[in-house]
Amino acid sequence: MGLIRFESDYTEGAFPGILERLIATNNEQTPGYGEDAHCKNAAGHIRRYCGAADADVHFLVGGTQTNLTVIGALLKPHQGVISAHSGHIATHETGAVEATGHKVLILDSPDGKITGAQTDAFCQAHYSDANHEHVTQPGMVYISHPTENGDVYTKSELSRLREACDKWGLYLYMDGARLGYGLAASGYARVSDKELVSVPGREPAERLTLPDIAALCDVFYIGGTKNGLLFGEALVINNPALRPDFRFHAKQRGGLLAKGFLLGIQFRALLEGGLYFDLARRANEMATLLTGGLKKAGVAFLVETETNQVFLYVDEERLKLLEEKILFERWAGECEKGTPIRFVTSWQTTVEEIEAVLGLFDI
Repeated sequence: MGLIRFESDYTEGAFPGILERLIATNNEQTPGYGEDAHCKNAAGHIRRYCGAADADVHFLVGGTQTNLTVIGALLKPHQGVISAHSGHIATHETGAVEATGHKVLILDSPDGKITGAQTDAFCQAHYSDANHEHVTQPGMVYISHPTENGDVYTKSELSRLREACDKWGLYLYMDGARLGYGLAASGYARVSDKELVSVPGREPAERLTLPDIAALCDVFYIGGTKNGLLFGEALVINNPALRPDFRFHAKQRGGLLAKGFLLGIQFRALLEGGLYFDLARRANEMATLLTGGLKKAGVAFLVETETNQVFLYVDEERLKLLEEKILFERWAGECEKGTPIRFVTSWQTTVEEIEAVLGLFDI
């Protein structure tokens, strides 16, 4: 066996069923730029799952493209976007948002979340400044679910954030690159064409569901690249004021894929029968199995999560041993506990691979 890859959840191609659907439809001729029947069908699934019959749905290729397109389209030239210091747009997108002319306004956050109280305090300080007209105006809050640290928002947390955004006239935008894992962690492991099936976990009132997200966020996206697709993100715009002319913005930033039907075909296959949620649950289960084994070995964790990211500390000797067998990512925050590292599971992660990792911890 070669090196086992745990550095991300997009290191494989696509779930076999996705490829089969692409092959089966390969000889079809369809309209371009997302005007085809497959995109319309997939959009219908999304609206139904979100409980948002009037939502606009757009299919884009990747997360960074989606983030910069949305933020660039929604903000005025003098506005910036609030993000946790660990937010993807602030750390891993090579200044893509700033390149559109919008500043990322950083808030410190140990768990990667932004709270309603933080947002309220930030905006209060901004508008209390006599010189606030000379400072970048906050126009949006950017969050991800799960966060970069693998944590998830609860319904009450997102509701309080919505209240703060309404108070200060901010858009609320959720990056959903790993949204499936967050939803599975929040208590919903399977979505069929007819129902959501809950599983034990969080208190029911606190479980954040797709309908909750659709009701509380102006814009969010359902990530496919990191959960079973070759590529693709499904953007959902709920705020009617933001819908006009979005396709112009997407086109200008290279987001209107000529062969847009490839995105529609993939998302249609992913959403029919709830495959999207099944794949996310599978990855979470593998992460839980890994976490349980590491706990038996007495491993210290940087943070414990319910999603498909596992953060732990290792000493120098263990680090060298792991690097000979496994590909993973070093994380920030080295301390007396050791070097922090991250393992990420996916739909393709196997029990045998988890056991191989645990074997390197003498389990």
